[in-house]
Amino acid sequence: MTNDQRSAVSGQRSFVVGIDAGGTHTRARVANLRGEMPGAGEAGAGNPHIAGTDSARREILIALQRACDNARVERRALVAACLGIAGVARQDERAEWIAWAHEKIAPRVALCNDGEIVIAAGCPDDWGLALIAGTGSSAWGKTREGRSARAGGWGWRFGDEGSGYALACAALRAASQAADGRAEPTRLLDAILADWNLREPTDLIARVYRSGLRNAEIAALASVVIRVADEGDAIARQLIVKAGQELAAALGAVARALHIAPEAIPLALAGGLLLDAPSMRASVLSAARADGLSFQPVTLVREPVRGAVRRALELANRNG
Repeated sequence: MTNDQRSAVSGQRSFVVGIDAGGTHTRARVANLRGEMPGAGEAGAGNPHIAGTDSARREILIALQRACDNARVERRALVAACLGIAGVARQDERAEWIAWAHEKIAPRVALCNDGEIVIAAGCPDDWGLALIAGTGSSAWGKTREGRSARAGGWGWRFGDEGSGYALACAALRAASQAADGRAEPTRLLDAILADWNLREPTDLIARVYRSGLRNAEIAALASVVIRVADEGDAIARQLIVKAGQELAAALGAVARALHIAPEAIPLALAGGLLLDAPSMRASVLSAARADGLSFQPVTLVREPVRGAVRRALELANRNG
């Protein structure tokens, strides 16, 4: 640290930034050293495994600048930053990101995964389990002693079980099989056609394979599945139960890896599939109870970026 940077850390006009770089959106929050958050900014996908490294970094800086502008804070006033990015696990990759953020964002930098900032935002004593289910899915855990473990998060090609994308694909499979007469009839077929403004089941082929659909757009069908399940469709309900079991299995794997006692585990939930669908949350918790897990409290984390701010504040207030 330079003398100017040390002065900034102890000054009244020092700020930190927390960044949640997701696969669809990047969100940044600027906070003063008292934890007050006067500025927020948003941009596009900041996950390098989805957007590519150059594009992800560009979106992160856009969100950062918007947050600073919103707070009327100059970027040179930032003394610490925490970046929450899923999937940046290799040591060489982490080192590259930390070096970049040190140069472009702040003199002190913490790099966390998405589960870490969800726990920081949603678990009161900074330990417990985090479950994220949106377009993708993953579980992460942290003990009181600071040990951590993860499960899931392998991506849409061979993982992300229980995610919005996986649920949507299962619904498309059930709908196409029903259209062929290979499986039981389900209202999912008509509901998906209506949601996508299609006339015939065969129109699904062009919509899925030829229209350039992104994963997030396919995953948006999860809300249709949940609605049809809530209306009583047996096939849709089976898909919700199966997704809940997959997500609960990830939580159980993390709890066992960390040897966390199964009673009264703090649980933080994030991602649109869990935040916006009570029936999905109920399915997960029911499956987890069947696996012997009990959670208390259960917190819905609508702004994981607040966990990144918490980590940035800890970094700014650390001596040395």
